[in-house]
Amino acid sequence: MSAADAAFLIVDRLSVSFPNGNGGLNVLDDISFSIQESEFVCLLGPSGSGKSTLLRILAGLLAYQHGEVILDRQRLDGPRSGVGIVFQKANLMPWRTVRENIQLPLDLNSGSQSISAETVEELIDLVGLSGFEDTLPRELSGGMAQRVAIARALVHDPGLLLLDEPFGALDALTRERMAGELLRIWHARQKTVFMVTHDIGEAVYLSDRVLAFSDRPAKISLDLKVDLPRPRELEMRYTPVFGEMALQLRNALRP
Repeated sequence: MSAADAAFLIVDRLSVSFPNGNGGLNVLDDISFSIQESEFVCLLGPSGSGKSTLLRILAGLLAYQHGEVILDRQRLDGPRSGVGIVFQKANLMPWRTVRENIQLPLDLNSGSQSISAETVEELIDLVGLSGFEDTLPRELSGGMAQRVAIARALVHDPGLLLLDEPFGALDALTRERMAGELLRIWHARQKTVFMVTHDIGEAVYLSDRVLAFSDRPAKISLDLKVDLPRPRELEMRYTPVFGEMALQLRNALRP
C-alpha cells in the first residue's frame, strides 16, 4: 500500500462545476492530493478560485460531480461526525455564554451525552479562556470569539479540523498571535488540519505542506513541503529559507 493509499484524507481527481445558465461554471478541475493523519496542510489561491468550495466538500456540505473523496478509508458523501469546521466568522449564539457556545453541538446531538462537562472545561482551558466561561460573545474580542469557535469545533474530538480563513477578520497583530495559539492547540491535540488562507506567511508558518491553487477552474499549481523544524518560532518568519518558500508560493499564485 502506498503512502497516498494509507492517507487519512484522499482527494482523487475531483472536479466541480455549477450551473449558471451559460454552459456551467467550472470551479475545480481534476484536483488530487492526500493528507496524512495529524498533518497540517494549508491551501492558498486567488479569490474566487474555489478554496472554500473545496473546504465545504471536505466538510460534507457540498456535493461533487466527478472524482472521489476518501476520509479515514470511507467515501465522503455527506456530513460526518468526525469533522470539525471553523469559518471566518465565529458565528456564536449571542445569548449563550462561552461555555454554552462550546457545548452547543452536544446540546444539539442527543447521542453526545457521553461527552462530559469536564471535557468542555478542558477545552476552555486549552484555548486559553479560563475565567471567561460565563462571558457573553458581545464582551469578547475577535480573537477570543475565534478561540470559542475552535473549541466548539473540537468538542466532538474530530479526526479532521477544517479552517476557512479563521483569522481573516482580525487585525495583523491579533492574527499573528492567533496563529501561534492555533499551533499550540494543534500540538496539544494533533488533529489533521486543512486550512484555507490568503496569507502566504501564515501558511508557511503553520503548515507541514502548502497547496497552491491556480485561477479558476482551479488546479494545484504547487504542493510545497515546509521543511522547518517544530515547534515553530515567530523569528523563523525572517529567515532566508522562510523567504524562499514564500517566494515559491508567490510565483505559483501568479497568473
